Amino acid sequence: MRAGWLVVVVLASVAPARADEADSVSLADARTLLARGRSSTCTDVPCLIREAYAKDADAPQLAQDLYASTGDVAGTGPDEVMDGGYRGKIKLVPQLPTGAKRKHLQWTVAAMQRIDDFFTALYPPAYTVKHGAPGYRWRALQFRFVASPGKRTPSAYAFGWSIEYNVNGSLLTSGPGVLETLWHELFHTNDFAHDAWSEAALQRDYDAIVRRCGARATCFAAYAPNTTKVRATGMYYAFQRNNGNGVHEYAAELAVRYYREQSQMLAHGQLAGRAFKCGPAENARSWTALVDEFFAGRDLVPPCV
Repeated sequence: MRAGWLVVVVLASVAPARADEADSVSLADARTLLARGRSSTCTDVPCLIREAYAKDADAPQLAQDLYASTGDVAGTGPDEVMDGGYRGKIKLVPQLPTGAKRKHLQWTVAAMQRIDDFFTALYPPAYTVKHGAPGYRWRALQFRFVASPGKRTPSAYAFGWSIEYNVNGSLLTSGPGVLETLWHELFHTNDFAHDAWSEAALQRDYDAIVRRCGARATCFAAYAPNTTKVRATGMYYAFQRNNGNGVHEYAAELAVRYYREQSQMLAHGQLAGRAFKCGPAENARSWTALVDEFFAGRDLVPPCV
């Protein structure tokens, strides 16, 4: 289970391309990620990767494997101060995942391969021929690694087709934590590529739940897709106030629940607990909307009885 704080900043003014458009990291973007603040004579991405990770014996191959398997490029983010909402201002500095931080690159490579394998298993050719492919992009992402001196937030945030990854993040201390956090962020990029779908599709039910429950965290338990809570308030992350439009976080947590439930069905043919869609009516509506918009109607979980 995930625990701790998570922040996602999605800049509507730099909306990403549609998920069905060409998905690759340009050489110019790769140069920004991998040669930040220095000159380079490289004319292709593999060269930039070798050059950036040259001081670490093992990291170059990890970064090359990531690029070769999923088209993702892992580099660094800028030196900046971000507005963390209820968390305040947070200083972020570039941090290449090498040396003692190399584990974060290892976890990222493993997570993105797991996600790629998930889509391969969930959408065999027979299904996509009949029902179509998912309206979802999970490849050719830009990973911007940073550190937050003296703080453990944010763990990650997304914008465009980029994910900022904080090596000090409280959620990023294990492989499973990285996997679910990156899936959460990946959904944000797709949500806004679908014209902020969550606002149009889920806002009405979300606002009704918030009005009904107020500040009572226990009331939200039936509606929260996951158990992730904000330590400082005890509130479910999907319903935390002063965190932008909360429906974005609710939708991303719903997507995490989708990944978890479909993974259990693929592996075991049954769920470990009750299906989210089998809760209150709001849950069922949100679930169906998510599955139809992003996942080509593919839901291995049996109907509720």
